[in-house]
Amino acid sequence: MLITVSGPAGSGKSTLAANLADALGYDHVSGGDIFRSLADERDVSLVELNQQAEDDDQIDRDLDRRLRSIASEEDDLVLESRLAGWMAGEYADLKLWLDAPTDVRATRIADREHKSTAEAREETQARARSEALRYEEYYNIDIEDRSIYDLSVDTARWDADSLLDLVVTAVEVYHPDGDEGTTPITDVEYDF
Repeated sequence: MLITVSGPAGSGKSTLAANLADALGYDHVSGGDIFRSLADERDVSLVELNQQAEDDDQIDRDLDRRLRSIASEEDDLVLESRLAGWMAGEYADLKLWLDAPTDVRATRIADREHKSTAEAREETQARARSEALRYEEYYNIDIEDRSIYDLSVDTARWDADSLLDLVVTAVEVYHPDGDEGTTPITDVEYDF
């Protein structure tokens, strides 16, 4: 089974994906890990690669191409990134979207990055606007379109353990032969 975990920064993607992979005995691939490998391949720091990505769309496209390739080749995997659900597309068995109110996400980011909540909120909102424009431009993806996801969860409502229990239950009760069909992903331009 291929499960994707998507959502904005601070939504709990990485925590849930790692915990879910452990609980199921699956591999876990993170878009962040792929981004780090791209930085290593280019012999630059993560900060430098982020700066380069602002002017070089091929960096985002390389990341997304790798996500799509992994999704087409792997099984028993939790694939996690902002666009994992879109990039995995028809290969995913279950697509999860995590979110939380902006203030909650900003507080989480501020705590983990040791900055003020106001600074984290401003950076997070700017990043989200920039990413939404790029996703639309590159692939014709409206990141606000949640119709492709099988389960959407407000992570401010549950702690990490409760969220994991909720998702594991969803995975355990899912049976492909009783599945009446997923929402097809159409009009996406996988142009890498």
